[in-house]
Amino acid sequence: MLYSTLSCNAQNKSYPFNNTDLSFEERVNDLVGRLTLEEKVSQMMNSSPAIARLGIPAYDWWSETLHGVARTPYKATVFPQAIGMAATFDTDALHTMAEYSATEGRVIYRKALEAGRNNERYVGLTYWTPNINIFRDPRWGRGQETYGEDPFLTAQLGDAFVRGLQGNDPKYINAAACAKHYAVHSGPEPERHVFDVDVTPYELWDTYLPAFEKLVTESDVVGVMCAYNAFRTQPCCGSDILMNDILRNQWGFDGYVTSDCWAIDDFFKNHKTHKNAETASADAVFHGTDVECGTDAYLSLVQAVKDGLITEKQIDISVKRLFMVRFRLGMFDPDAMVKYAQVPDSELESKAHAEHALKMAHESMVLLRNQNNTLPLKKDLKKIVVLGPNADNAISILGNYNGMPSKLSTVLQGIKDKVGKNTEIVYEKAVNFTNNNILVYKDLTNQYSYNGKQGFKAEYFDNKELSGTAVTATEAKLDIMWQEGQAVIGNIRANNFSARYTTNFKPEHDDTITFELEGDDGYRFKINGKTVVDAWQRNRWGAKTYELQVKKDSVYNLQVEYWQGEGKGNIRLSTGSFIKTDYKALAEKYKDADAFIFAGGISPQLEGEEMKVNDPGFEGGDRTTIALPTVQTDLMKALNATGKPVVFVMMTGSAIATSWEAEHIPAIINAWYGGQATGEAVADILFGDYNPSGRLPVTFYKSDSDLPPFTDYSMDNRTYRYFNGTPLYGFGYGLSYTTFKYDKPKMPAKIKKGENVTVSVQVTNTGNVAGDEVAQLYIVNKDTTVKTALKALKGFERINLKAGESKTITFTLTPQDLSFITQDGKQKQFTGDVEIAIGGCQPGEPNKGSGNIINKIITIK
Repeated sequence: MLYSTLSCNAQNKSYPFNNTDLSFEERVNDLVGRLTLEEKVSQMMNSSPAIARLGIPAYDWWSETLHGVARTPYKATVFPQAIGMAATFDTDALHTMAEYSATEGRVIYRKALEAGRNNERYVGLTYWTPNINIFRDPRWGRGQETYGEDPFLTAQLGDAFVRGLQGNDPKYINAAACAKHYAVHSGPEPERHVFDVDVTPYELWDTYLPAFEKLVTESDVVGVMCAYNAFRTQPCCGSDILMNDILRNQWGFDGYVTSDCWAIDDFFKNHKTHKNAETASADAVFHGTDVECGTDAYLSLVQAVKDGLITEKQIDISVKRLFMVRFRLGMFDPDAMVKYAQVPDSELESKAHAEHALKMAHESMVLLRNQNNTLPLKKDLKKIVVLGPNADNAISILGNYNGMPSKLSTVLQGIKDKVGKNTEIVYEKAVNFTNNNILVYKDLTNQYSYNGKQGFKAEYFDNKELSGTAVTATEAKLDIMWQEGQAVIGNIRANNFSARYTTNFKPEHDDTITFELEGDDGYRFKINGKTVVDAWQRNRWGAKTYELQVKKDSVYNLQVEYWQGEGKGNIRLSTGSFIKTDYKALAEKYKDADAFIFAGGISPQLEGEEMKVNDPGFEGGDRTTIALPTVQTDLMKALNATGKPVVFVMMTGSAIATSWEAEHIPAIINAWYGGQATGEAVADILFGDYNPSGRLPVTFYKSDSDLPPFTDYSMDNRTYRYFNGTPLYGFGYGLSYTTFKYDKPKMPAKIKKGENVTVSVQVTNTGNVAGDEVAQLYIVNKDTTVKTALKALKGFERINLKAGESKTITFTLTPQDLSFITQDGKQKQFTGDVEIAIGGCQPGEPNKGSGNIINKIITIK
C-alpha cells in the first residue's frame, strides 16, 4: 500500500494488527481492542477520521460505481446505465465491466493516496452498488439504476457484477460491492423518508428478496445498504424481520451494513419511531447497521453506551466488521502482497475498457420497430436531418450516478463520424423534452468590452478557490475549451485552476436577452454584482439560462467565475432569444431530406433521485406519466407527413408509452442512457455496422391506465409476471436485422421432484446477416389452484450466429427454478404439468420478435 504518514507511524510501532503473518481476524481483534469507545464510534461514520496515535488513516466509505467509477475528481470509463446493461442479458459482459470498474477504482484510489486525498468521498474502494431493487413501476425515477423488473434477471446480473467487482483472490478483494436498497424499496421518491411498506410474505419472498438472497448467500457480497423507508412500521435499518431475522440469522450475512444516507435521522425526524438520535442509533446498531451515512447521529452512541441503551460489546461487533472489510481490501498491507493494488495508471480509461463500453452499448440497444426494413440506412444518402433534445446531449448518455469520461460520443457526433463525405448532416434541436421553446443564439460579441477593449478581462488562478495572485489576460469571447493538462496561461495548467471573467455589456437597442452558461466543472454568473446563476458545485445538468430585460445604451457589468478540477475543461457564455418551433414549417424546410433521425425520449435531467424538476410530467425525480411528451409526438407527426423515413432514437431509463409512434414511425431504437460510446453505437446500428440485439428488461405499457397506484407495493397486475393486459412491448422483446429459428427441443416428458432438468434446443440464424440472439426460457404455471407468476424467466443465453449457422444451447433447471412461493413465504416445488417456453422473447409477446417460440409440457411427480 502507499502508506500515509499515519500508517507509517503505526508500522514503526509494530502493533500486532500490522503483522501480516497473523490472520485478518487476529489483526482486527487487536486493532479494535486498542480503541477507546469514542474512537470506535468515530469509525462507524461514513467519513471515518484518522486515529493518529495508532496510525490508522482516515477513510470515507461512500464511493459509487454503478456503471463505471463515479463522482470522482478523476476521469473514468462510463458504461451504459444499469438498465441498459440489463438489456444486454449478458452476464459475462457485466462481469467484465465490473472487473474493469474495480481496476479503474484501484488506480483512482492510489492517485488519491498520492495526492493526500484518501479521506475524500468517492475515491475509496467500498462501492455502494449494485442497486438490485425490483423496478416494479416505470414511474420510479431511480429505476434506471436497477436491472429491471424481473427477480431472476436481476439476481443473475447482480451476481455477475459482484463477482467481477470483488475478484476471486482467496485472501483479498479487489473492491467491495454493496447490495442496495434492502429490501422493499422502489419509490415514490418524494415519500421515501416517511413511507411504510407492507407486503405479504408471498410477495416479499417471490419478488423483493430473491436477488438479495442470491447476492448474500451465493455471491458473497461484502456490503448491504438498508433502505430509507419503513417495513411493517419499523425503519428498514432497524427492522426485526429484514435485518435480524432474514439477513443475519437466516442468510448468515457477516459483512457490513451501511444505512442509506440520512436514513438514521429518518427514525426520529420522519418515521417518528424513535424519540431522538441516541435511541435511533442504538436500535440501528442492534439491528446490525454498522455505518451511518450522511449525518452524525451515530456520535450519540457514546452516550447510548453510558446510558445502558446498548453495550460496548455490541459496538465492537460493528467496528470489527468494518475493519475486516478494510483489511480484506489490503489497506493495511504492502502493495507487494496485494495483487489488486499493483495496477498501472494506464488501466484508467484504457483502450480495452473503451472497447467494452462500446460492446455493452451495442448489446444494450433494443430495436423496437423496423417496418419495411427501414433500417439499416445507407451511408451515402445525400442529406440526413438530425433533430431532438437528445441528439447532441452529453448529459443524457451518461445517466445518473455516473463518472466523467475523457471522450464521449453523442448521437449527432456518431452519425457525423459514420456517414460518407458526400452526405450532408443538418442538425436542429427543434424541441426540448417537454416544450418547443428553443433558444436561438445571437452573436453579441461586439457589445462586450472592458477598459476600452472588446471582450473580457480574464483573471486566472492556480487553484480552484479564486485565491492568491491572478495572471491576467483578455479573452475576445467566452467560449473556451481545454484538454487535460493543457497550458492555460503562464505556468497555469488546465487542472485544478479557476478563473474570473469580467466585461461590460452595452446593448444596441431595447431587448430581452437570455444568457446561457455552460461549464465543467463549476461556475457562477453575476450581473451588476448580483449572483443570478450559481452552479459552483459540479454541474451535471447542462447549460443554465438567465433572462434579462435590457435598455439601449445602458451598461451591465457581467462577471463569470469558474473552476476546473481534473480532466478536460470548458466555459461558455452565449446569448439568444427564445422562439417557438413551427413543426410544419420545419418539415417543409427540410423536405429535401433523405431521412430524419429524431433523438428524443427523456433524460436523467428529468428522472432520478429526489430531484427538483419543473417540467410537466415529472415530480421529485419520478414521472407522473409514462407518456412520451406531446411536443415530441407532434414533431414526429410533422416529419412523418413528409413521407420520408423517420427514425426515432429514444433515450430513457424506463418504459415510455409511445402508442402513436409504435403505429406510425417506421423505425424505433431504444438507446437507454448508453454511456460514453452511445453515439458510436447508435450510428453503427443505424447504418448496419452492428446488428441490434438488446432485449427489454422492463415491460413497455401502452398508457398510464395500465398502471396500478404508484404507492401500491402489491405485485397484482404489475410487470410481465403478473400483468393481465397486453403490453406495447413486452419484457424480453427486441428485434434483429436477421431472423432465428428454434427447433429440435430435448427435455424429459416426466421428472421426479427434487431432480434437475436438462433442456436443450437448436437455434439457427435463418437470415442473411450475422447477429446475436438472446434465447430465453420461461416457466408457465398450468395449475390454476396455485397463486404464482403467470410466467417467469428461468434461463437466458446470448449467442452469436453467422448467417445459416446453428447452435444447440442447453439450460439446467433446478428444483428451485421449478418451485413457487406459498402464501406464507415458503418455497414449494410444482407438481403436475408445467409449461416450458423457449424463444427470443416471452410467450405471449404481442409483437413478432426475432424468432419463434417452442412450448413443451413436462410433468413433475
